[in-house]
Amino acid sequence: MKYISVAEFSKKWNIPERTVRNYCAHGRINGSFLTGKTYNIPEDALPPSKESKKKFSKNPLLNKLKEEKEMKLKGGIYHRTQIDLTYNSNRIEGSRLTLDQTRYIFETNTVGVSKESINVDDIIETTNHFRAIDLIIDKAKSKLTESLIKELHFLLKSGTSDSAKDWFNVGEYKKLPNEVGGNETTAPGKVATRMKEILSEYNDIENKTIEDIIAFHYQFEIIHPFQDGNGRVGRLIMFKECLANNVIPFIIDEELKLFYYRGLQEWENIRGYLLDTCLTAQDNYNAILKYFEIQE
Repeated sequence: MKYISVAEFSKKWNIPERTVRNYCAHGRINGSFLTGKTYNIPEDALPPSKESKKKFSKNPLLNKLKEEKEMKLKGGIYHRTQIDLTYNSNRIEGSRLTLDQTRYIFETNTVGVSKESINVDDIIETTNHFRAIDLIIDKAKSKLTESLIKELHFLLKSGTSDSAKDWFNVGEYKKLPNEVGGNETTAPGKVATRMKEILSEYNDIENKTIEDIIAFHYQFEIIHPFQDGNGRVGRLIMFKECLANNVIPFIIDEELKLFYYRGLQEWENIRGYLLDTCLTAQDNYNAILKYFEIQE
């Protein structure tokens, strides 16, 4: 049996060397083995993509996220997305966990030592958010429905102090009126009807664009269907729908938070505020995709 190096295999199949090493490390190239710090690959070995019968989707990013999730791969785009999306989305809603603490929880399932007290709900909602991201990856191709949206809310809020309150209604629509940014939202008794209306209108769009996805997000947020967790569920939905429609996803970070809020407030008057904010976030995520050599 003749063996070739990672570099030779990379050149032969036009696959990044980083990816080839990951395949070898997780036993996805048959017959490869490690000698010291160098992988030896059988000359006639095929890359995993050649051996698999069918890709998960036509979206390269979604395929990569799905693949790395199932491999439990560290250091890739799935790992980076889990940490960045969870940290930033929770931070917008007041979580005090740092980026490093969020990373530590994801990587070790433990909480790092801190001089300051840590809110238990922040920890629970962080681990729950990781699970919610897994759900939107697994169900990215599924039609957006009320049941999926409720499942995201249930995942996010389960086990928190809110979930122990009878009136909170985890995984179900709100029982009590609420506000967002000082603005009125849809009354509890009308939420189910309005959700069915916006989902019907949205799902009737055949080729959804980033503007369609953002417009749905705005409608979802002004309904504010849940007692709490609406912002995080709404941003998870946007990420899922970007993956579903082969649109480059985006993450609203701390620097864009105020622009994001202003965009939601001004959507009915000037859509450009929110669109420009999301497009900036999209550029930021696209730069990460280029680093990981993922072509959209």
